[in-house]
Amino acid sequence: MKGATLVALAATIGNFLQGWDNATIAGAMVYINKDMNLPTSVQGLVVAMSLIGATVITTCSGPISDWLGRRPMLILSSVMYFLSGLIMLWSPNVYVLCLARLLDGFGAGLAVTLVPVYISETAPPEIRGQLNTLPQFLGSGGMFLSYCMVFTMSLSDSPSWRAMLGVLSIPSLVYLFFTVFYLPESPRWLVSKGKMEEAKRVLQQLCGREDVTDEMALLVEGLDIGGEKTLEDLLVTLEDHERDDPLETVDEDGKMRLYGTHENQSYLARPVPEHESSLALRSRHGSLANQSMILKDPIVNLFDSLHEKMPEAGGKSGIFPHFGSMFSTNADAPHGKPGHWEKDIESHYNKDHDDYATDDCCW
Repeated sequence: MKGATLVALAATIGNFLQGWDNATIAGAMVYINKDMNLPTSVQGLVVAMSLIGATVITTCSGPISDWLGRRPMLILSSVMYFLSGLIMLWSPNVYVLCLARLLDGFGAGLAVTLVPVYISETAPPEIRGQLNTLPQFLGSGGMFLSYCMVFTMSLSDSPSWRAMLGVLSIPSLVYLFFTVFYLPESPRWLVSKGKMEEAKRVLQQLCGREDVTDEMALLVEGLDIGGEKTLEDLLVTLEDHERDDPLETVDEDGKMRLYGTHENQSYLARPVPEHESSLALRSRHGSLANQSMILKDPIVNLFDSLHEKMPEAGGKSGIFPHFGSMFSTNADAPHGKPGHWEKDIESHYNKDHDDYATDDCCW
């Protein structure tokens, strides 16, 4: 838990920088306009360049992060933050300033898009919701600290807007250090690329324990590694010939023999060919070529017979004394002596018992 919390805090520095930049440009714009005497439209462009860059980068950040990984994209975000801070510190004219603001928007867009995804994929489920509040919290904290910095710098005799904007490179350098040397790759992304051993090591670091089998199993199941988990469609047909070996269940060519309760009858199940799939009754659990065909377990037949033989009168059964009103006795049978329907149950069960003993693996 501690490892996952520290990783989330380190990753959320990107949101801190995004809030910092939004507040800094708001305070520095007064001094930029005094220095360069910019028209109103150009002032709006300088402020909006960051939003334009963020909008452009977010349109492709998802597919690229799925291809390269979450960690490389966070590293790229920190690099763009750092470079934009240095360029804004230099900024000889408004054109260079707009370029720096565009790079800054690229870094902010990557951070805002990928940090919540990264936290969700690295945090344990029990604290995932709490850690996903960090981006908003640190973003607001960055805005507050930036306003404090701008206010302090504005008290000087000659405030420098370049210094106000260039301070961004200092916390972005810290962010770059953490993304390169501390943040691990997302274990979910590693599993999706088949890097199981590396994903296991990352999970051990995040969870703080050696046994992460359950977490690995959840990741594999969630990503559906190995394909769609559905049973094969089967075409079930009646087999007319007498069965010679009642214990044989698998035939050649992928066919499987199924045994019912009828004497000297069995059914063959085989995969449904593609060209025949529309002719069969298909479902997730298989298909039947003939809907009138009844395949029942002997125990099901037994209780079906019970239901048919039950009289309408209430009472308790001598055979099933604890079932209450579920079963009723024959009104003509004396107390403690089985009626004709109970004898029929006993004979029906004895008849099917031997078949059922060999059928449990097939049903």
